[in-house]
Amino acid sequence: MIAHVRGTVAEKFNNSVIVDVNGVGYEVQTALGDYEQSLLGEEVKLYTYHHIREQSQDLFGFSSLAAKKLFELLITVQGVGPKAALAILSLADSEVVRNAIANEDTTFVTKASGIGKKTAERVVVDLKDKVGMPLRYDNNTLTGESAVLSHTDEALEALMALGYNLADASKALEGVSTELSTAERVTQALKG
Repeated sequence: MIAHVRGTVAEKFNNSVIVDVNGVGYEVQTALGDYEQSLLGEEVKLYTYHHIREQSQDLFGFSSLAAKKLFELLITVQGVGPKAALAILSLADSEVVRNAIANEDTTFVTKASGIGKKTAERVVVDLKDKVGMPLRYDNNTLTGESAVLSHTDEALEALMALGYNLADASKALEGVSTELSTAERVTQALKG
């Protein structure tokens, strides 16, 4: 299993990037946001999901561990393969997608290419309890203690690296101050 690749972006095409790792080029399919952030000639680290089928092997890459974990949840839903999951994650930032699922927003999920109403409903029903607490928006800003959780939250990623799933890591960090260092936030979450 290839857990991540770190190297220089050598080429970009069709939502895929070729990451040159010490002379070996890995073609990694990415969500739209990660594709746009990957700049030619710049170093990039992508957490990867290695999908093996009878006639092909594909790498799907994500700039955050939380996005990868959400992708892995999405492909557990019947009728959602890796490409469909990537299309859902291409709708917006992974935290926005996670929140839409938690809030049972099937209309948002159906905006993804190849995702119909029934598949979107299945995604919401299967995953709403697995993706963590929904966040509320007031005047386009997050409110409540859950507002501190973000896909770039290092404490969230640290808890997931320790074996927590996305929902449990999100719940553990609820109420933990963002003013603390990452290590202190993780320690508080583990105690709580």
